[in-house]
Amino acid sequence: MLIRYRKNYEKIAMGLLSFMPTEKDLKKLQQTIKQYETNDDWQLFLWKDGDDIIGIIGVLLRDADIVEIQHISVNPSHRHQGIGKQMVKALKDMYPNRQLQANEFTASFLDKCEL
Repeated sequence: MLIRYRKNYEKIAMGLLSFMPTEKDLKKLQQTIKQYETNDDWQLFLWKDGDDIIGIIGVLLRDADIVEIQHISVNPSHRHQGIGKQMVKALKDMYPNRQLQANEFTASFLDKCEL
């Protein structure tokens, strides 16, 4: 289930975001987290399975019609189980009147989701 990011999830969120190719550098990772914490148009969600947080998905609310997926990552030990697709579906359910779009880093994954 998707839950909204809160500051007390910062270390978990940073760990999951660090699997993204663009977020390997610590300073860049800290800037990304700060962007999600301070800008209302940037929303970060964690995927909770039981008591464990195993995935993360971050979006930019472009306008009234577009939700752009900026980041998506799943803990490596939980990959290939459909969790990423579940996160995208939950996001689509959360924003039913908006179109999901990918950025250059999430496009190949979003194409596989076949929404």
